[in-house]
Amino acid sequence: MTEAAVTTEDKKPNKFAMAISFLLALPLAAVLLIHPAAMLDANGEYSHSAMMYVMIGISGGFIYGVGFIPKFWLWKWLFSPYLAWPLMLWGYYTWFLA
Repeated sequence: MTEAAVTTEDKKPNKFAMAISFLLALPLAAVLLIHPAAMLDANGEYSHSAMMYVMIGISGGFIYGVGFIPKFWLWKWLFSPYLAWPLMLWGYYTWFLA
């Protein structure tokens, strides 16, 4: 039973993509922790749904950036750079638009 859960293939993550993921996530996380008012919209309010997606992107950036690759397909997809990078870019757009 455990043989089915453990894969023998070790797929190495791309080091360049890992660095980009980590470096994209770090400033966004710092801004949200230190100066969250920088992420306000034009009305002076937070878009909670947008911030939720940006935080998922930040989480994915950190998770992939440190080299952790989940085994379960849903987590692997959710925290992959294919989803995290566009969500973090949306966060940068929100940050610099304000």
